[in-house]
Amino acid sequence: MNDSETARGARSAAGLDRSEMEGVVRRNIQALLQVRKESERNKGFQEALADAITKFTGSMTFVFLHATVFGGWIVVNTGVIPGLKPFDPFPFVMLAMIASVEAIFLSTFVLISQNRMQALADKRADLDLQINLLAEHEVTRLIELVDGISRHLKVPRTSDPHLEELKKDVHPEVVLEEIERAQRDITE
Repeated sequence: MNDSETARGARSAAGLDRSEMEGVVRRNIQALLQVRKESERNKGFQEALADAITKFTGSMTFVFLHATVFGGWIVVNTGVIPGLKPFDPFPFVMLAMIASVEAIFLSTFVLISQNRMQALADKRADLDLQINLLAEHEVTRLIELVDGISRHLKVPRTSDPHLEELKKDVHPEVVLEEIERAQRDITE
């Protein structure tokens, strides 16, 4: 048996060939994209505005625009252009005030966008946890099934002291309590 036959046998043993796996991957990607589109559609006007402003202010266009405006402001107000009277002479108090007010608003828009992104990240983390718990539950059932089959067929069992523990479902609240206890122990 050559390598390609071995690989083909492994794929068929797993139950999926390459085209079937690509179909599963494609379906999963489409489902994720659909969830993102739905999230975008459900955004309110204020969230959409905050996201648009945050996106623009995080661009190089914004940097170039500010460099041009601030540079022009400083050039005009230093009096180096004949015929143009400075309207905000050095130390550019008006420019500093405008920049401060702009910074307040920009930081607020960024915080609004970050809050929204954090809410989406929390949803994704919850989904990951649910999928992991489901996978753990399914693996636990498979361990029980294989153990039952091996007993039925009277296959000698290996002496694995963890087998009985592996046949039990994980309770997330117990795991979280243990994590919190360990963190308290570290900080004390």
